[in-house]
Amino acid sequence: MQLYNGCSEEYKRRHSEIWTELSRLLKRCGIRDYAIYLDEDSHVLFASFKILNEKELEILPSLDIMKKWWEHMADIMVTNEDNSPVIKPLTEMFFQP
Repeated sequence: MQLYNGCSEEYKRRHSEIWTELSRLLKRCGIRDYAIYLDEDSHVLFASFKILNEKELEILPSLDIMKKWWEHMADIMVTNEDNSPVIKPLTEMFFQP
């Protein structure tokens, strides 16, 4: 994902005030250890989390609360036409449990 220049503090503020309903939904879907990191030079965001059931993850984009969150964030980050963040899958180069 990628932020617009100058929006990192606002992004951080909005996530520090994440909606209770959305936070509960993520937990119900089995998302754990969710972290988002920022490369301050490129404004690229990297999200990492553990998921108990990938099928649960697939339903999130269809839910109203998720769509509302994307709309809430669309003014500060690069998005698709439906306001979902533009994401690029990464290739794992190394992992050690």
